[in-house]
Amino acid sequence: MSRAEEISQRISELEAELEAERARRACDGCFKMKGGKPHFDPETRTEHRKHRVTLKELRHRTPIGQLLTGPVIFSLIVPFAIIDLWVTLYMWICFPVYGIPLVRRSAYVKIDRHLLAYLNVFQKIYCAYCGYCNGVVAYVREVAGRTEAFWCPIKHASKVAGSHPRYAGFLEYGDAKDYITRLDESRARLKDAGPE
Repeated sequence: MSRAEEISQRISELEAELEAERARRACDGCFKMKGGKPHFDPETRTEHRKHRVTLKELRHRTPIGQLLTGPVIFSLIVPFAIIDLWVTLYMWICFPVYGIPLVRRSAYVKIDRHLLAYLNVFQKIYCAYCGYCNGVVAYVREVAGRTEAFWCPIKHASKVAGSHPRYAGFLEYGDAKDYITRLDESRARLKDAGPE
C-alpha cells in the first residue's frame, strides 16, 4: 500500500469515527432510528411544532430576490432527474459486464428532513429538493469514480480539487512501468471492494 493510500485509508477511518460521533450526539438522543427512519418521541415533536415558522412569517423574513430565484432553483430538477436515471441505467447495464459492484443509490440519496416538525411546508420542500440533488451528485460521483478506477486509474498531472476516495490509489501521472499489470491490480481492488 502506498503512502497516499495509507493516508486515504486513515481519512476514511476518521470520517467513519466522525460520523459515529455525530450519530451519538444527534439531538442528544431525541430521536431513534426505526426501520431506517427517524422517530421522535411525542414531547419532542410537540416542542418542534412550537418552533415552526408560519408561511406569513417566512415570507416577511425572506428577501424578495430570494423568493424570485425559486423557479430557477427548482428548474434544475429536470437535469438532476435525467442524470439520476441515465447514470443508474448506465451502471445497471455496464457494471455487471465489467465486474464492478453496483452502487447502492440509497446510500447517497437521503430524503428525511421533511419529517422535521419544526419546518413549514415550503422549508420541507426545499430540504427534500436539496437532499435529493446533493445525494444525486454524490451518487453520480461514486459511479463515475468506480468507472474511472476501472478504465483509467491514473492521476492527473496537476492537483484535482475534490477528488473521490479511490483517486489516492491511482497510478502516478507519467509512470508507465508495468502499466497493464497495475491496471489489472486496480480493477481487482475495485471488484474486491464490494458495495458501500
